Amino acid sequence: MAQCPSVPSAKTQTSDGYTERIDRVIDYLRGNLHRPVKLAELADVACFSEFHFHRIFTAVSGETLNNFTNRLRLEKAARLLRYSDQSLTDIALDCGFSSSATFSRAFRSGYDTSPSQFRKSGEIKNSKICKELFPQDKYGLPMSAEEKKAAFPVRLIDIPERQVAYIRVTNAFDMDRVLAALKTVIEWAKSQGIFSQGILFGMTVDDPHVTPQHLYRYEVCLASSLPFECMEGMSKLKMPAMRYAAIKVSGDIDKVATACDYLYRDWLIHSPYEPEHAPALEVFLDKESALDWSHFELDLCLPVRKPVQVNGRN
Repeated sequence: MAQCPSVPSAKTQTSDGYTERIDRVIDYLRGNLHRPVKLAELADVACFSEFHFHRIFTAVSGETLNNFTNRLRLEKAARLLRYSDQSLTDIALDCGFSSSATFSRAFRSGYDTSPSQFRKSGEIKNSKICKELFPQDKYGLPMSAEEKKAAFPVRLIDIPERQVAYIRVTNAFDMDRVLAALKTVIEWAKSQGIFSQGILFGMTVDDPHVTPQHLYRYEVCLASSLPFECMEGMSKLKMPAMRYAAIKVSGDIDKVATACDYLYRDWLIHSPYEPEHAPALEVFLDKESALDWSHFELDLCLPVRKPVQVNGRN
């Protein structure tokens, strides 16, 4: 049985404490998309009764549990189709579908295109939600692959396990929402005396080219080796040790977008690595200037691993 926090008072029951408990469920779902997860299992993670859990999940997240889980599975599948060379069957099973046929039907229903066609084009042109997706050419610089390679050298870094406090922002294309969360985390960290040694970063939980803009989530985080207490509206998680491919970027949002695109579309597919199923990080190198979004000093970090060997083959 999960260790349950006290139930919040009536005046805060639709926020703060409940949000933290649903955040735990979302984190748990994200790590278990490859298998069926029963309602009772998720209710236990949230420390709610099964009878109330589904209604609370819908009230806090804005989606039914079934719709939310299916969306996460399809978005994971879209990322794998775009960034890996796994077979459709392997992707289907890795994303919790019983077969490639079931996966194909679900993908077409969600995006109005087939998995194989999406893999070829990398675009969702005719989807019913296409207008809600982030346009692929909104940000970026006109640079050739050679220019990007010279401008954005990639290094590998190993980040140890760490405790992280975070605020999850939904509809994160509204920059004011993200900036407000970032300001809150900075002020909280300073009040806790952990800002100077902590690592301030954002996690891009969703793919902006797959997730509708109003549902796109971004997590504003601070990792600390010192003990801390989360404030109301914050959640806490333990991030495992992981290897990252990192690019240091100094410039405006167009330069950041270009570096990110190079990391995924050019470097990754020509590297001996494949992406881990974990969020990418945007580490703020100049923490005191993190609220100034006219200029960024960032490490863009993509979690990677060596390809998993199956039957003696990569």
